Amino acid sequence: MDALEHLKPRLKRRAVILGVGNTLRSDDAVGSLLAARIKEKIPCPVYDAGTSPENYLGKIVKDSPGNIIIIDAVDFGGRPGELRVIEGDDLRTANLFSTHNASLSMAINYLKSNLKADIIVLSIQPKSISFNDKLSPEIERALNKLENWFYGVFAKKELK
Repeated sequence: MDALEHLKPRLKRRAVILGVGNTLRSDDAVGSLLAARIKEKIPCPVYDAGTSPENYLGKIVKDSPGNIIIIDAVDFGGRPGELRVIEGDDLRTANLFSTHNASLSMAINYLKSNLKADIIVLSIQPKSISFNDKLSPEIERALNKLENWFYGVFAKKELK
């Protein structure tokens, strides 16, 4: 089962989407860009946290979701544009590199202690996180795929 098919059943409960990314660092922008594209186009709260996910914790707790999906560029050693789902105990033990490690880790710990929600990180393997405002072609394709996937999942669905 690919990463996106693994997520589908998790979206049966109320979800919050949190995009994380730095639009000044090439492929690192992917989480923020996706959040900006799908916000108000799918029937669940979507936040573009930029590089500061901690600024959205109060809003997420108030939303009281069953699932929290964090979208971020993460170097897990895959092919550029490859998607991987990280959740549960894997969030603690995964050997990953995100430019937001400290703030993302703090945010996840805070959410775990204040909600009974499942927290899922949808990771996209970046090609480059150098200073640049352009995405690599592989990440642009992954971004388009994710955007269309979210529209498809929510097209005929009412959230409980």
